[in-house]
Amino acid sequence: MATEEPTDDSLTQWYSSRIGKPDTADEARGYLVFAVGVVLGIVGVGLLITSDLEGSVSQWPVVLAAVALICLIAGPLIRLPLRPLANVLVYLGAILGLAAVPWFVTAYPGWRDSASMIIGLYSVGLLIMAVGGVFVPVLGKNAEREAEIARQQAAIENQQEALSYQRERLEELQDALADAEADEEDLAEVIDEIRARQADTAADEADLAARLEAIRASQARFELYEDRGDQWRWRLRHRNGNVIADSGEGYTRKHNAQKGMQSVRRNALGATVMHIEREEEVPEEDEEFEPVVDVESQGTYEIHEDAAGKYRWRLRHDNGNIIADSGEGYSSASNARRAVSRIREYAGPADYLRFDPVGFEVYRDAAEEWRWRLVHRNGNILADSGEGYTRRNDARRAADRLRERVDDLAFEVFEDNAGEYRWRLTSGNDQIVADSGEGYSSRSGAEEAVERIQNYAPDARILDIGRAAFEVFEDKAGEFRWRLRHRNGNILADSGEGYTERNKAYDAIESIKRNAPNAEEERV
Repeated sequence: MATEEPTDDSLTQWYSSRIGKPDTADEARGYLVFAVGVVLGIVGVGLLITSDLEGSVSQWPVVLAAVALICLIAGPLIRLPLRPLANVLVYLGAILGLAAVPWFVTAYPGWRDSASMIIGLYSVGLLIMAVGGVFVPVLGKNAEREAEIARQQAAIENQQEALSYQRERLEELQDALADAEADEEDLAEVIDEIRARQADTAADEADLAARLEAIRASQARFELYEDRGDQWRWRLRHRNGNVIADSGEGYTRKHNAQKGMQSVRRNALGATVMHIEREEEVPEEDEEFEPVVDVESQGTYEIHEDAAGKYRWRLRHDNGNIIADSGEGYSSASNARRAVSRIREYAGPADYLRFDPVGFEVYRDAAEEWRWRLVHRNGNILADSGEGYTRRNDARRAADRLRERVDDLAFEVFEDNAGEYRWRLTSGNDQIVADSGEGYSSRSGAEEAVERIQNYAPDARILDIGRAAFEVFEDKAGEFRWRLRHRNGNILADSGEGYTERNKAYDAIESIKRNAPNAEEERV
């Protein structure tokens, strides 16, 4: 039975205080019926033991035992959550069984004449109770149970749908988190790029300040004078007495000579450089020319992903030839695009570094310190400063000292921890002025490198990279190549191919300077 909600009656309260809170009211009633059956059974057994079986009192033990048996069976069944049909059969059986008890009392002591009917009625009651309590639940279907199972299945399906939705939301959140992490990486790269540009800007400002200071503190002066032919001339003379420049022609009036001198002061600072290999190619004096202006590019930057998953750029001419490439891979396409932006910015104004056959490069390293290195025209670094300087001028003066005093300084050849031979150059106070920068497999190789330094250094020119500069060098295969080097030493771009003649490498640089600044960009 056990289908009713528990009520707040005295029986339920007593059951709750003594045994526990019942789930239904029938749970407490069934317990009461079972307890009554136990008590009646005990009393009936006691009377049976103490009574005279032949006397009139002997009927009561039978009566109590019969009622007790019905209560002992009905009590537990009432507590069970049985179907309505089973409950009806339990009650019906109990009523029939109890009906046999008063029939027995009225018929006693001559009850034996109707014993079969009395016992039959009692047995039928017990059988009906057994059918209702045992066979109906086992053989029949429990609609309530099926409904409960259906409700549970529906709840499970709802939970599964909720879990599926939560999984989808979790996947969306994971995707969003991955996108956020990718955006964070891109943002970090942009921040690093901004910081690098800020560092470059700070370096440019320092360079500009140094140049302005150098202009203000010029080591030369203009001299305006009248020559023996009564013509006015000017010359620019260094403090050491050397004439840096002169008017080249005389003027009939002093005023005209002053105007020519002012024109030099006004135009010299921003003038471009035209490199002419042979004297016969020098333009005539009266030949006019147009200042350098931006022209429409005949190239296109292509950003592509290589087989290793790195992003690279290349500059392709409209004729199909690749005239420049990145030389290195980048972790993302945005980094490759930023590299292209640097090429657009640096390629046009970049000057040439001509090594004849060597030259000192003054550059800024990754630690924001200024250094020098002695570079051969084949691209090999013969020597470097060994230490950094806080200012460009300090690095230049260090290179000057090496040129002027290389014969007075002591070269030391030694073996390092890796078993390679190196050299270092020390001054009188044991300070390292320069070192080899690389190791040699034999002592003789290091000594030959020292001889090259002693031969080349005095005549080597000091080449300021500026923000970036083109270098033309001869590779191991005897071909000429170019590379665009930033002042921090990084290679921004290279030719990607060799040329049989040095002039062809210079022609390629001119093509880069014309086409790189304004070239369009596309993803391939």
